[in-house]
Amino acid sequence: MKLHAPPARAGSTTTLAAAAALALLAAASGGAIAQPAAANLEAGKARAQAVCAACHGANGVSIADAIPNLAGQRVAYLEAQLRAFKAGTRKAASMNAIAAQLAPADIVDVAAYFGSLVPANLAAKSGQLPQLLKTQVTFPEGYRSTFRMYQTVNRADINQVRYLYANPVAWQAASEGRPLPPGSVLLLEQWAARLDAERKPVVGAGGFYAPDRLVAYAVMSSGEGWGAGFPEMLRNGDWNYALFNPDMKPRPGVSQADCLACHKPLDQANYLFSNAPLLAAAKR
Repeated sequence: MKLHAPPARAGSTTTLAAAAALALLAAASGGAIAQPAAANLEAGKARAQAVCAACHGANGVSIADAIPNLAGQRVAYLEAQLRAFKAGTRKAASMNAIAAQLAPADIVDVAAYFGSLVPANLAAKSGQLPQLLKTQVTFPEGYRSTFRMYQTVNRADINQVRYLYANPVAWQAASEGRPLPPGSVLLLEQWAARLDAERKPVVGAGGFYAPDRLVAYAVMSSGEGWGAGFPEMLRNGDWNYALFNPDMKPRPGVSQADCLACHKPLDQANYLFSNAPLLAAAKR
């Protein structure tokens, strides 16, 4: 006696093909089909409050108009963007540095948490994390008589010329090839370049722009235990950051989050973008 298969029904070819594909996948994986990881909302909330809140707010309402709200955003979109930042296919220095530290499960959890929140009132803003608003940095008055200038940089994208200085503590450590210790201070002067009649920067000695007007000072300093209150994903050892107006007064309302995130990947270079020029100048 021959056994005959039942008559084919509409869609059966597709069903059988899918079943065959699943069987092949199961065989390749030892019999188990991998399932998407389930999100842990509590873990996502904890991660968001510790790190993401610095810019996007713990409740998904950002601290500034230029930073997107994440509350109620589509989960798949958030996951895709975080993965793109992690891979470096989407560029934003602070987000690339943060996403690089996220495990795949963190991405799933954080995206699910923000997606679970009620969409934000666009007029609202979150307060900044107090530990990131407070800085230990004070302006090093008289720095030009005690610090040493080690680099000059043109910023063609914003028509600025910048001068970088290091205090004696940092300079001594750099000259000896040691990590910069507590007490190190680095200062950056930001100058608007002098422009010619065609609104192009005037180039002076050494190919550097001629300075016209002081715009701001950026200062980074380290002290024993100064980084203890920062989320680990943002912490730069014990470095703190501050921005000062041309009158040497602190610029109010500035969070350290962006500085910390941008400098975070430079842990093997004293958290300095200008580490190599500093070492070269100090050893001359």
